Amino acid sequence: MNPLAKLIFSFSLILGTTITVSSNHWAMAWAGLEINTLAILPLISKSHHPRAIEAATKYFLTQAAASTLILFSSMTNAWHTGQWDITQLSHPMACVILTSAISMKLGLVPFHFWFPEVLQGSPMLTGLLLSTVMKFPPLTLLYMTSQSLNPVLLTTMAILSTALGGWMGLNQTQIRKILAFSSIAHLGWMAIIITYDPKLTLLNFYLYSLMTAAVFLTLNSMKVLKLNTLMTAWTKVPSMNAMLLLTLLSLAGLPPLTGFLPKWLIVQELTKQSMAPAATMISMLSLLGLFFYLRLAYCTTITLPPHTTNHMKQWHTNKPTSPLIAILITLSLILLPMAPMIHIIF
Repeated sequence: MNPLAKLIFSFSLILGTTITVSSNHWAMAWAGLEINTLAILPLISKSHHPRAIEAATKYFLTQAAASTLILFSSMTNAWHTGQWDITQLSHPMACVILTSAISMKLGLVPFHFWFPEVLQGSPMLTGLLLSTVMKFPPLTLLYMTSQSLNPVLLTTMAILSTALGGWMGLNQTQIRKILAFSSIAHLGWMAIIITYDPKLTLLNFYLYSLMTAAVFLTLNSMKVLKLNTLMTAWTKVPSMNAMLLLTLLSLAGLPPLTGFLPKWLIVQELTKQSMAPAATMISMLSLLGLFFYLRLAYCTTITLPPHTTNHMKQWHTNKPTSPLIAILITLSLILLPMAPMIHIIF
């Protein structure tokens, strides 16, 4: 892709995200979401592969439908209340429609079917943008309207997302699809707590983005797209593979790594809100996700596949590791001791 075109699309992504995050009028927020959608489409389809074109088409149709629903919910609320302010969402029907629209934008169950296919058809770095940056504006709208949302609806969608995200990731061999189902499961953790403690949702999103960026950039650096390629990647960069194993375990939420922190705080807050059954259920369902994270970690470092005649052994390369990857991996592993300070800030 032309560097100038890439610069324009990147600037448009930043502009769209900034407009949505900083606006208090529904029309401005909707405009920012549309700019984001139009900016990411060329980055998804830049390879001109049929799968990439299919992914861009699915993404466009889904996001267009979700944006229409957001506009419809804001107009319904304005019709009944006379308010276009995002924080003044009070009409019950508008709240339900908005929750459905944001869920479609994020990829929450039952609107999750587009996300694994789109991620599978996108390049690795575009997949990173779809999993992190593109989820920030819709999540901000949920944050701003959290006091008006229906907690029962969100809790149901959150538990279903954690269950299906873990269950459907079990038999995948494509790394990007596994990371897509991982994203759906993590969105369940964010959705279940947003009506009770919205700041915890943001903390979970920030830490999830940190760990996901470390995993995506590491896999992109090693040129790994499938499990059978991951099994032999240790011959290229053994130290990076060992760090990738720990980062995957952090993404799974195992103590004493960073990924345990948001789950710990969310379960604690749910228990305070007399939602111990929901906390128990979502914790048990996260074990499904733990299984495929352990499978990824096992393929990364612990196992060695049989050498056959049609398998090419990968040799060491002297390509230096990016400092950004090293910083992200370090933060993905050692932030748990800072839990008291982070909890005070949030």
